[in-house]
Amino acid sequence: MDVRDLLVDTHSHLPPAATLAGLSPADAARRVGGVPHSIAEIVAHMAFWQDWFRRRAEGHAEPMIASAALGWPDVAEEAWPDVRDGFVGGLEQLARVVEQLDPEAPIAPAFEFPMLAGYTARDVWEHVGQHNAHH
Repeated sequence: MDVRDLLVDTHSHLPPAATLAGLSPADAARRVGGVPHSIAEIVAHMAFWQDWFRRRAEGHAEPMIASAALGWPDVAEEAWPDVRDGFVGGLEQLARVVEQLDPEAPIAPAFEFPMLAGYTARDVWEHVGQHNAHH
């Protein structure tokens, strides 16, 4: 599978940019009863992790966050356009970074988190793609 097929121009699920296009700030920030996060918060969460994985793939030894809650930024309604554009642009950035890497070569420096130890470029783009599809 091609990097862009999983991250940007997806075929197995809705393409992220098209899915979010036209979503108003009010709708993105709306909390539906019984659901813990708004669309804007979910997108900010996905952007948080895709950007962290991109920085790791670029060779930055950024440690894993201390708490999962830190990966769920608060998003005000007026921030929605920036969150959406940052997420979509971040997908493009991640795709460009990992396309330049040997898909089977381990990311260096290696991830300190045991479950990610030995991750390759392919693991990074598959992880991010699956995480995004999950949400």
